[in-house]
Amino acid sequence: MEWRDFPYRGQESVNAALAARAAQEQGKFWEYHDLLYKTQAQGFSEGRLMDLADQTGLDVKQFHSSLESGKNEAAVRADFQEGQQRGVSGTPTFVINGKALVGLQPLPVFERIIEKEKRAAEGG
Repeated sequence: MEWRDFPYRGQESVNAALAARAAQEQGKFWEYHDLLYKTQAQGFSEGRLMDLADQTGLDVKQFHSSLESGKNEAAVRADFQEGQQRGVSGTPTFVINGKALVGLQPLPVFERIIEKEKRAAEGG
């Protein structure tokens, strides 16, 4: 499974993607990611992103330095552009063997698609 950024809701979404990458530098991408999603209704202001870093147990100074450096901006932009080229219009979107599955889905939907693709890959 691969994660790709798709910050389609403006600058705050870009900032959230950059913040998640900064959290990854400290090995806490998923912890930070989960907090972003749980609290997204509160927005992604710089202060909010810093608060979430603190709640995640990150070194806040290192986190802030990463955000200020801009070093992850090109990667976030590239992910977004790739998603647009593939026709992604929102999140979550899952791509299984080149086939898009858009939106939240129950586990059996994934299981069916994966099993179908596995059978096809095995020749029938």
